[in-house]
Amino acid sequence: MHWPVQRIAVAEHSMEPALRPGDWLLVWRGLRPGQPPRIRPGQIVIARHPERADMLLVKRAERLLPDGWWLASDNLAAGAVDSRSFGPAPNQMIEGRLLMRYHRAGAGARSSGRPGR
Repeated sequence: MHWPVQRIAVAEHSMEPALRPGDWLLVWRGLRPGQPPRIRPGQIVIARHPERADMLLVKRAERLLPDGWWLASDNLAAGAVDSRSFGPAPNQMIEGRLLMRYHRAGAGARSSGRPGR
């Protein structure tokens, strides 16, 4: 079964300051398997690495080229892998686009011990 929404954990520093390790992402994968959702320049996307299909990348879709999307890291100092090293990512490698980011409960959050507080 194809679920249109997927949860992904951020593991690396390549998208700081927008996304940090430990952040969780809800990703829209679209309703039709094999067809990525509509992407616009500037959106954060989840893509399969063109040379390692088992690896997911979280990158910013900068521009659409004839060969696919140019994917960029926000934090160049992190030494991240993006289109500068592998070129444009073909459309079929795009798994989805970011819907929202959230932090896991208990990850630095305080609780009053009472429900609803």
